[in-house]
Amino acid sequence: MSGNTEKLIGLAEEVAEKVLRGTKRLLPPVARLCLTSTFLENGVMLCLRWEEQGSYIQSVWGCGALISGAVVLILLIGQLEAASLWLCLVNLTHALHCLSDDVFAFQLIVYQLMFEMFFLMRTLAVGGGLLLLLAEVHTQSRSMFAGVPSVAEGGPRQYMQLGGRVLLVLMFLTLLHFTVTSAFSVVQDAVGTALMVLVAVGLKTRLAALTLVLWLCAVNLLENPFWMVHELDFLQDFMRFNFFQTLSVIGGLLLLITLGPGGVSLDQHKKRW
Repeated sequence: MSGNTEKLIGLAEEVAEKVLRGTKRLLPPVARLCLTSTFLENGVMLCLRWEEQGSYIQSVWGCGALISGAVVLILLIGQLEAASLWLCLVNLTHALHCLSDDVFAFQLIVYQLMFEMFFLMRTLAVGGGLLLLLAEVHTQSRSMFAGVPSVAEGGPRQYMQLGGRVLLVLMFLTLLHFTVTSAFSVVQDAVGTALMVLVAVGLKTRLAALTLVLWLCAVNLLENPFWMVHELDFLQDFMRFNFFQTLSVIGGLLLLITLGPGGVSLDQHKKRW
């Protein structure tokens, strides 16, 4: 039985490698577009719903219209500017810092996402994608970040890839049910957990990440079709948030497929055995 399983996994890896070789030039730009999509969407929605967002910040923090307007403006400019720079591959260091500040500082604090486990885990998963973006920057240019050691297999890049892998799997914890409602839910949770563990420890990483990409794409289309919900329905906002957050994590997984798991991974250690 184990021999057949190994053959099946080996065949799946061969197919995955062929697909990845054929799309290796397309994957990086698609990954960056997916990863930055949540920031582009947030920026556009802040622009379209300026007054609504300002009123929300005033009600939560008890501040005046001037301060709330300034906060909305900072979030709007920061996200649109950073995402645009990333897509154009211009001033990547500044763009990455803008995205990081927006995710971990402003958004977490302003919208108090740190107190909602579901939203916190999804936001941290997007942060994992940003760590992989940082690893990609190091891959492209060793001198882009002043004072950072050269990018070798044992350098800081491997720890960025490790952190990115671990944070990315937080997205999948929000998709697991951990309740026995049907045989399918049990299988889904078991397979999802196994894939998350493989990505986190860096074993069969590219195959596991590609499988998770396919899974997330299916889940995203089935569970978050916000375009089918009336724009005045609160559910549309929730679905749209989930859709673009999930799309960003898909982008992070595509970056992981492109860059590989890094030095701190079982895949890398297997090469030394």
